[in-house]
Amino acid sequence: MPNKRILIVDDEEFTLLSLKSQLQQLGYEVFSAASGEEALLLLESQAVELVITDLVMPTIDGALFMQAVHESRPSLPFIVMTAKGSIENAVETIRKGAIDYLEKPINPLTFDLVVRRALEFGRLSCENEQLRKNYGESFSFQDIITQSPTMRTVLELAARVAASPRSTISLYGESGVGKEVLARAIHSAAGRIPGKFVAVNCAAIPETLLESELFGHVRGAFTGADRDKEGKFGLARGGTMLLDEIGDMPLSLQAKLLRVLEEKTFEKVGSSKPLAADFRVIVATHHNLAERVRNGTFREDLFHRINVVPISIPPLRERREDIPLLVEHFIGFFRKHLGKTLPGLSKKAMDQLVAYDWPGNIRELRNVLEYASIVVSDELIRPEHLRLPMAKTLPGNASKDIIEYCVALSPEEISLDAITGIILDRTLRNCGGNKTKAAQILKVNRKIFYR
Repeated sequence: MPNKRILIVDDEEFTLLSLKSQLQQLGYEVFSAASGEEALLLLESQAVELVITDLVMPTIDGALFMQAVHESRPSLPFIVMTAKGSIENAVETIRKGAIDYLEKPINPLTFDLVVRRALEFGRLSCENEQLRKNYGESFSFQDIITQSPTMRTVLELAARVAASPRSTISLYGESGVGKEVLARAIHSAAGRIPGKFVAVNCAAIPETLLESELFGHVRGAFTGADRDKEGKFGLARGGTMLLDEIGDMPLSLQAKLLRVLEEKTFEKVGSSKPLAADFRVIVATHHNLAERVRNGTFREDLFHRINVVPISIPPLRERREDIPLLVEHFIGFFRKHLGKTLPGLSKKAMDQLVAYDWPGNIRELRNVLEYASIVVSDELIRPEHLRLPMAKTLPGNASKDIIEYCVALSPEEISLDAITGIILDRTLRNCGGNKTKAAQILKVNRKIFYR
């Protein structure tokens, strides 16, 4: 394992020189210290992946040295060295956090194996620590980017209900507004390491497979069930179950879901054994469930059962003040992952993004910026780098209105001047007479717009 940095600590000069030589021959970079005090000073200026320390040393012994280091670097692996008479002390040190111990005189073959094992343990510990850190950062309320008062109210409500794990939450909002991101933030806000977050898109799985996917099945439950299968409900025990696009769940399954929510138990397909449904349920949909209840495609009793804490996430066009913040966030992300300078956006490009209505919401914004970040070099992102349909920059249903009007023109009425006039007139009316805004939407200079 070349490039791995190891620190050896021992008050015996022969041991230091011998072990340092062995490790260097194996390709490691090695530091040495003759005491715990010297080692602590060295660690202030050098980063190492493993510490090998003698257990019995004057002033600061190996156990105290390890304890002092672990206060600031708890995942740094330690191997302790001991003479035969102090093996019990070495075992006690392992209980306090050491990875392994070596008995003096040290066998070179054993030494190599123990070192490799400790380095691998340290690598996995660091990865696990980073994953935990990323998990908390990616899905915390504080990291949901917004300065919109409406969105801040949404986050405050979500934070309050996160403390009530038995309450069912309904998230409403258009596709791409971040319903799953908010659900994950609620899941991780419990103040402890929770169970799994399990998400199922009810619209993406065929009706014939959805029941087995959710509940699981036992062997022989149906043709092709040649083994037991754990369903999503089973995987979510102790955690959170997100039922995305709940409005598209078949009526036959809605009745079974209601029973799960009422009785807090479920059964695998083909089994009569009840299993505990000890998970939080969050549902999400872009549909108006009350409307679907009225037209008979969603059960009224289930609607009232899941609508305990309804949270509506506003679309991006209703919180345009968040667009520059989201742009900065995504550009920073692509700058890092694409390895590009990406200095940012020109004012015209930013104005165009703010004026656009974003039918695909944050997901669409991210995709537009990813494309732009790929096609530019080390330059500002300009309007020509943005994949935005011209018609969709018109507010509301103006684009549809204009297209329908132009199509209805007779051949004698069709001309470039006529169509240009229609676009200018309809855009201006949809902007409430605001000429500056209309010019921005049409991506023309204000003076040209006046002419």
